Amino acid sequence: MSVKIYIDGQEGTTGLKILERFENRNDVEILRISEEKRKDSAERAKFINMSDYTFLCLPDAASREAVSFVDNDHVRIIDASTAHRTNPAWAYGFPELSQAHRDKIKTSNRVAVPGCYASGFTSIVYPLVSNGIIPDDFPVFAYATSGYSGAGKKAIAVYESDEKPYEYNSPRQYALSQEHKHLPEMQAVSGLKYKPMFNPIICDYYSGMVVSVPIQSRQLDKNITAEKIHEMYSKHYENAKLVKVMPLMSAEEQKAFFLASNTLSGFNKMQVFVFGNDEQILLCSRLDNLGKGASGAAVQCLNIMMGIDETTGLV
Repeated sequence: MSVKIYIDGQEGTTGLKILERFENRNDVEILRISEEKRKDSAERAKFINMSDYTFLCLPDAASREAVSFVDNDHVRIIDASTAHRTNPAWAYGFPELSQAHRDKIKTSNRVAVPGCYASGFTSIVYPLVSNGIIPDDFPVFAYATSGYSGAGKKAIAVYESDEKPYEYNSPRQYALSQEHKHLPEMQAVSGLKYKPMFNPIICDYYSGMVVSVPIQSRQLDKNITAEKIHEMYSKHYENAKLVKVMPLMSAEEQKAFFLASNTLSGFNKMQVFVFGNDEQILLCSRLDNLGKGASGAAVQCLNIMMGIDETTGLV
């Protein structure tokens, strides 16, 4: 028996990718709103309440409005906007963070899909805090490189235009005021007392990202080494199907290695790396901002909520 799925905002990048992931599945029925009524509140409300599961791929205000439309107790919402990511009443859609996160996703009627940058950041920092490697008041800094697909339709059109501005050929730093929309989520989910500093960089390639967190070990317990942090990550993610801790490299191996940001483009997996040495440790998380950082994470949450293999339609 199939479940009924409605995607509110299915014409956007994330919505279209979610649709793609259902192409070869016979356990779901996609409810499709007509193009002329996709912004009609009454029609959207009708489709939401007809569904078993509704994905919200909308701006924050529209997402909150959509939730207010629900008048059928059986409708379960999976929200891919920023609107509910720090709301404790909502399950946070990153099951690999802990068993408690996974259990809440499974039983909740309201799940917030993590942001792409936040997914990479929390994959690194949540285990550091929860395992006592860093205190919750540690001054955390992160930087990230990302493809332009996460910037939305208008930016994608500019990047792919024949009249692309010269500056778009270069990596471009942004959110320089330290007010990026993912910061509240990155702080709250990771268990930090203070907002981290965050330096996102958009680059001239379509999708994929690496989020990096440098750690100076002199600020930590003297017994903390790169190897111990790697062991901690390996144990933390040992049963994860979509998060893999990569082997620890020797100094010579690292010298010859380049960490590309687009390697996992088109995949729904995440890789966690530990680089550097015992004095200066560089922690990196690589993922596809459209996969494990958006649509793939949303479908993974759906699968868990349905009680089926979480990788269905993803691997």
